[in-house]
Amino acid sequence: MYSVLEQKYRRLQKELTVGAISLGGVFLTGTFWYTFMEGWSWEEAAYMTVITLTTVGFGETNPLSRQGRLFTIGLIMLGVITIGYMVNRFTEAVIQGYFQEGIRLRQQRRLMESLTKHYIICGFSRTGRQIAKEFQAEGVPFVVVDLNLEAVEEVQAQNYIAFQGDVTLDETLLRVGVERAICIVAALPSDAENLYTVLTAKTLNPGIRAIARASTEESVKKLQRGGADIVVSPYITGGKRMAAAALRPQVLDFVDGFISGADSQFYMEEFLLDPAVYPYVGQTLKEARLRSQSGALVIAIRRADGRLIGGPTGNTILLPGDILICMGTSEQLRSLNQILIPIKHLRRQRPGNT
Repeated sequence: MYSVLEQKYRRLQKELTVGAISLGGVFLTGTFWYTFMEGWSWEEAAYMTVITLTTVGFGETNPLSRQGRLFTIGLIMLGVITIGYMVNRFTEAVIQGYFQEGIRLRQQRRLMESLTKHYIICGFSRTGRQIAKEFQAEGVPFVVVDLNLEAVEEVQAQNYIAFQGDVTLDETLLRVGVERAICIVAALPSDAENLYTVLTAKTLNPGIRAIARASTEESVKKLQRGGADIVVSPYITGGKRMAAAALRPQVLDFVDGFISGADSQFYMEEFLLDPAVYPYVGQTLKEARLRSQSGALVIAIRRADGRLIGGPTGNTILLPGDILICMGTSEQLRSLNQILIPIKHLRRQRPGNT
């Protein structure tokens, strides 16, 4: 499936090709006639055909027979029709900018082919816009896919990478490099489309991380069964946040302050402890001295078996496969990045790691 602009460009390409082939056929027909029926040389026949098709009015190269003159009349009419068709198609291409569109499509194709370890946002609705804004603030590579042309133009106006297509189709996801992506976010308005998108993405890239939007609790369960790693319901999440805002407003303000990637004073990051990379495995938090070296605070540890340790103490031992959830200012986390590598960076650096 091609985008609307791509379909128009390909249609025009086909029409210009048909016109060129038709004009070539008319030229060969005229040349062969004058050569074999009138007995002219190839040079004279080709010259006569050209001046006839272009209707320049130079006159006959050699005297023509009665049949030759009738054929020339038909050749002139064919030439006028064919050349007129070519001029019409070419004018449409210039006026509507199809040649520029062809250049843009080639540039887009090269850009899509260069994307790797990136994120795919499916749908540029209100949810998709906010996701793109957060990704932009985090500085992660991403591409937005939407079937609606106006939405795609809006994405491009914000200098995001965009592609027009149906994300439930294999071809569309392959065009945006799903096999090289580390995460896909299905933020379409329809739960069914989000389910199809997750199923398609998981089929093409079983290791990709899939985040999906759901409107109902039933859809949440179906998307989870369909392979979504995380399912978010705006209504359920919104209700919980509104209740938290009513009961614990200061806590919610604090959490919002470091979850958002833009205009924040505090940030959160997660780090994977790989024993092949870091010497801290087997040490306690106190011995690793992560806080004293960076100033960032380890607020939780997710063990490899899924167990979560909240508020770890200095005596908590760091084990292989631990995910450290850390909080701090941008400077503190930047210092911690020199010691540990965030998971999102590991995903982009390690082939096959999702």
